[in-house]
Amino acid sequence: MSSLEVTNLENKKVGSAEVPAHIASEEFNDNLVHSVVKWQLAGKRQGTHMTKTKGLVSGGGKKPFKQKGTGNARQGSTRSPLMPGGGTTFGPQPRDYSFVMPKKMKKTALRMVLSYLIKNNKVKLVDTLATDGKTNKLNKQLTGLGFKKAVLSDLSENTKLNQASKNLQNFKFLPSGAVNVFDLLKYDALIISKASFEDLSKNLVTTEKK
Repeated sequence: MSSLEVTNLENKKVGSAEVPAHIASEEFNDNLVHSVVKWQLAGKRQGTHMTKTKGLVSGGGKKPFKQKGTGNARQGSTRSPLMPGGGTTFGPQPRDYSFVMPKKMKKTALRMVLSYLIKNNKVKLVDTLATDGKTNKLNKQLTGLGFKKAVLSDLSENTKLNQASKNLQNFKFLPSGAVNVFDLLKYDALIISKASFEDLSKNLVTTEKK
């Protein structure tokens, strides 16, 4: 079983913690992780794009020109997709891009990414992420931990950490229950409190159905 060094915000070692077996033993699977990232991005799409069909274009009540004698193909409405300014055929319409992803797949992919980051020394485990809510002070502490860009994770009760990190472009605060595959891959590092790591590890246990 692997272990992680526990430090404080001054980057001084204060102890160590074991990495749970269900995280440490997880092998990275590109296809599964890619599927979960696609699921997350699909859920973020607004899907509000829209083009007007023939029935939505204004005007067109009058026949453009007489039926015969013009040499042109007959037309019954200026709203026709064949006419300039007419409606669009088979254009995009508002839709929901989200789809269902099994919980087991989401948990497995998150364990894979955590295991990958741990093996590549991209996880910093700190004893506490307590802060006074000052952005400048927090930024100096975080950069002193060795990462220029990372996800911050603590229990949701730490509102001061959330407040202090909002204006930091290279750091994003996520409660332990909101840590996800996409953000971990985007920021490529994780700074997490010991309490949050324990809570996250407990939530990632998959119980097998008999």
